[in-house]
Amino acid sequence: MFTGIITDIGEIETTTQRGDMRAQIKTGYDMDGVDMGASIACDGVCLTVVAKGPNWFEVDISAETLDKTNIGTSGWPAGTRVNLERALRLGDELGGHIVSGHVDGVATILSQHTEGDSTRFEFDAPAPLARFIAPKGSVALNGTSLTVNDVTGTRFGVNIIPHTKTHTNWGQARVGDTVNLEIDTLARYVARLQDFQP
Repeated sequence: MFTGIITDIGEIETTTQRGDMRAQIKTGYDMDGVDMGASIACDGVCLTVVAKGPNWFEVDISAETLDKTNIGTSGWPAGTRVNLERALRLGDELGGHIVSGHVDGVATILSQHTEGDSTRFEFDAPAPLARFIAPKGSVALNGTSLTVNDVTGTRFGVNIIPHTKTHTNWGQARVGDTVNLEIDTLARYVARLQDFQP
């Protein structure tokens, strides 16, 4: 479980195909304090540490994950910067919202422009997921907890403040990029209750 508050920007060092895809990610985390088998959200995707060194760790990425996330389209070439967040520990501050790291699909950046000190992004979401996105609700985009400003059909907008652009990979985001989208867990269960017919 995560909060969507990014605590490091990692960098893809290598990827290899060995049944599943394996990625080695450079990090600023003290890896002595990260156990083998620990979960780290990488651009919002909950992945398991399967190998580690002083300033890197490796994860395996299944075909299902490649199919549901932007890793499958980008292939994570060397040098790609990825948002990282370690799993919540009991007593940690819940600064964003509850994020599982189970990406639902990808959204596409349609536009971005300056709005005050912030950057306004507009996205297009897959139609089956758009119904779960509501104004003033939460979404996780590339692992970042963000508040939805407005929704029109499958399109929705968010504002990203300068601090977030500086401390995540959002400073590199461009129109046409796809981003990992995780809808709010609460919205998922509310919709399920409304649709349920015994």
